[in-house]
Amino acid sequence: MSNNTYILTGSTSFLSNFKAVTKMGLSLSVVFSSIAGYLLAAESIHLFTLFLLAIGGYFMVGASNVFNQIIERDLDALMDRTKNRPIPTGRMSVIYAFVLAVILTIAGLTILYIINERTAMFGAISICLYTSAYTPLKTKTPLSVFVGAIPGAIPFMLGWVAATGKFGIEPGVLFMLQFFWQFPHFWAIGWFLHNDYQKAGFNMLPTGKRDKGTALQSIIYTAWTVLISIVPVFGFTGSLRLSVLAAIIVFACGLLFLNYGFQLFKNQTEKAARQLMLASVVYITSIQIIYVLDKFIRLWI
Repeated sequence: MSNNTYILTGSTSFLSNFKAVTKMGLSLSVVFSSIAGYLLAAESIHLFTLFLLAIGGYFMVGASNVFNQIIERDLDALMDRTKNRPIPTGRMSVIYAFVLAVILTIAGLTILYIINERTAMFGAISICLYTSAYTPLKTKTPLSVFVGAIPGAIPFMLGWVAATGKFGIEPGVLFMLQFFWQFPHFWAIGWFLHNDYQKAGFNMLPTGKRDKGTALQSIIYTAWTVLISIVPVFGFTGSLRLSVLAAIIVFACGLLFLNYGFQLFKNQTEKAARQLMLASVVYITSIQIIYVLDKFIRLWI
């Protein structure tokens, strides 16, 4: 085999492991959320700042995921969903993963600091809470979902802070929107992966069981998410605004989202939980797109 073939194979292996250990799909969705927040806040769009936010954001989320997989490597080996990850399979050593996580953390914080100090600060808070609180609590208490919802809610507001350098009611509303959204999203995942999670001692459901109590709480938090989503239409959220038409569309999307919560309550099946999880992803993505489009349409009209 030629040297070029070895180089190609090694590069492919590194990229494959890098994508897996940083959870590329999840990290990109977080970057999308941050970019949406930036576009909502920016009076004029600076592509270089947008680029820094995307790269810095990916590095920070990626670092959190690497640290998480280092800490949970033995537990990951027990679950079907995670047993083929790079660290449990030995494709990536713990030391190599740790060095990668440290490099991503330093690089991510540095890049976010170039944007402004507050963006770097919230990035640091996010990674600290995710790795030092959420990850170890997952085997201890269902309240880990509450703790994990805090760093999970930061990206949307992080984009606003990156654009303005300030934290006020506007990024606060974006934070609360994504904070409450975390609960039905993660409880739905915890429902259909309950048996797999049990192998590692994870209990992500609020009642500890796949029952109507868990489904009811999913409905309640979904309702709060929908209500917070339309708050900007009432005009007391500073420069974060929403037109009446956009609010109607957002509310209609929310009713569809809520419907899947009721379906879980009614059927209590893994299929219903998967549908609620997918509906949550579609909802938060749609809301962010609608918010941004509504802003620019109002500017152009």
